[in-house]
Amino acid sequence: MYEDFRVTDRWTGEELHCQWKANIVAIATRHADAVDVRFDVNGRAMWIAMPCLAWVEQKKRSGKVITDGLAAQTAGHYLKALVEEGYDASREMYAMSTDEVLAHLDAVVAEAGEKHGLPTLPISQMA
Repeated sequence: MYEDFRVTDRWTGEELHCQWKANIVAIATRHADAVDVRFDVNGRAMWIAMPCLAWVEQKKRSGKVITDGLAAQTAGHYLKALVEEGYDASREMYAMSTDEVLAHLDAVVAEAGEKHGLPTLPISQMA
């Protein structure tokens, strides 16, 4: 679904190839209470920061946890929406709010239900 997808840039009309590369706990790398999800967008690194509070809220509201795979799919869904809405291509990092995480997560789960499950993430070699 959103671990490897193509989307058209709203402003330039360029087709962008977005590939998930890694989920990294940002507490260790940049002292942030977040999980950073890295994508390569036409070979250029793009990071989506997801607040750890979203994991707590998801557990409270559904009793279920956000897995690594679901986090990657949710961040990819958000990235696709950013590009379609006209994102700032010069930025390397976007930060999601807890509400945005939960809304995009709900959309991914609904789509996965229609497709009979989430795809597995490929084993990635970060470049």
